[in-house]
Amino acid sequence: MTEPVRLAKRIAAMAQCSRREAEMYIEGGWVRVNGETVEEPQFKVLDQLIEIDPHAQLEAAEPATLVLHKPAGVSAEQARALISIESHAEDDASGVRLLKRHFARLESPLPLPDNASGLLVFTQDWRVKRRLEEDSDRIEQEIIVEVAGKLAPNGLALLNHGLSFNNYALPPIKVSWQNETHLRFALKRVSPNLVERMCHAVGLQVQAIKRIRVGRIPMSRLQPGQWRYLASTDRF
Repeated sequence: MTEPVRLAKRIAAMAQCSRREAEMYIEGGWVRVNGETVEEPQFKVLDQLIEIDPHAQLEAAEPATLVLHKPAGVSAEQARALISIESHAEDDASGVRLLKRHFARLESPLPLPDNASGLLVFTQDWRVKRRLEEDSDRIEQEIIVEVAGKLAPNGLALLNHGLSFNNYALPPIKVSWQNETHLRFALKRVSPNLVERMCHAVGLQVQAIKRIRVGRIPMSRLQPGQWRYLASTDRF
């Protein structure tokens, strides 16, 4: 062979399969060139060592959904840039095989304020995106807020139900003391962006905001800047 050819063509010849099947092997992360996994069917090869994983499965790569522990002070766009092979949590128990293609076309349907930290969902799956957008009023978000200052009389009751902003009365939510300096908010139909204004309205200054759960998905042991996949059985 004297001219480089597409990797998919070489795999099709090696595996005696169609070009599309060869592309599925490559896109699924089952092909190595000189020991390095290559996921691009158009990658040009000449005389390199090409291997197909003996455990390769001929199936289309599914769109990925993952969760990131966003550090405070980081925007959604900056948080997206934190997702890499190096920041993947070692104790990820999802069973999803890590592929570079999972880092492309990620969207984040449930944003957090830039000054907040915690669980941020990124997905390539339009079904997950639609679920989080259309059913957001029914998905509970758990947020821990570190506060300082003196709570106004009846302030806790007002946080649970009774505050209004811009002539809009907030729906009932669940707010309780986790300890002397931290409040726990369990929100439905209320954006996390309103949490700081709610606290200010009852005399409290917000020191930190952290979202630790979205629906039934907890942040668990994720460290700031780390991410993990959601398994196909995980449900919000």
